[in-house]
Amino acid sequence: MKDTRNIRIRILSVIVIAVVLSSCGDRNPQPKPRGYFRIDFPEKQYVRLDTMRCYSFEHPTYSAITPDPHSLEEKDWVNVEFPDYKGTVHISYKHVSDNLPTYLEDAYMMITKHISKATGIRDSIVVNPEKNVYGLVYFLEGEGVASPLQFYLTDSTEHFMRGSLYFNLPPNNDSLQPVINFITYDVRHLISTFEWK
Repeated sequence: MKDTRNIRIRILSVIVIAVVLSSCGDRNPQPKPRGYFRIDFPEKQYVRLDTMRCYSFEHPTYSAITPDPHSLEEKDWVNVEFPDYKGTVHISYKHVSDNLPTYLEDAYMMITKHISKATGIRDSIVVNPEKNVYGLVYFLEGEGVASPLQFYLTDSTEHFMRGSLYFNLPPNNDSLQPVINFITYDVRHLISTFEWK
């Protein structure tokens, strides 16, 4: 009985030593890629902004509409702020007479300011003849792009509205991409529900 017990202890010792030695292999450790925190997004719900003189649209319930602090004399300039994500869609409005080409050129110039940091620019045409809303949406791609989304809307005769998304953070769009995608959906909803008054 004592011999079988000693044999079992020896066998168990050999197994433990073999496991320990095999786990200490010559491995080259690899650095892990940098990770980012998981972001939980709220459910999409919208409410209509109907207090502006010249336009209305739906914006998310988790956003706040504030007057543009840099242009207080412009009553139709507002910011759609996303405080949980430090993002803001700046909206400016101008009445059109014979100056639509000037406003279109200004919108284009605002896009070209980001070309040096952009790795690509995609655009999407907005055509809504029922509401007389036409325009372009620009998606600016690249890690250092300060404004990943810009757009303008017009009826071509009286109204011109421009919007741009900025974050109050250093532009690191790789880590911001989930938030950019989340807010882009909201901007698309804003555009699809946009109406002139």
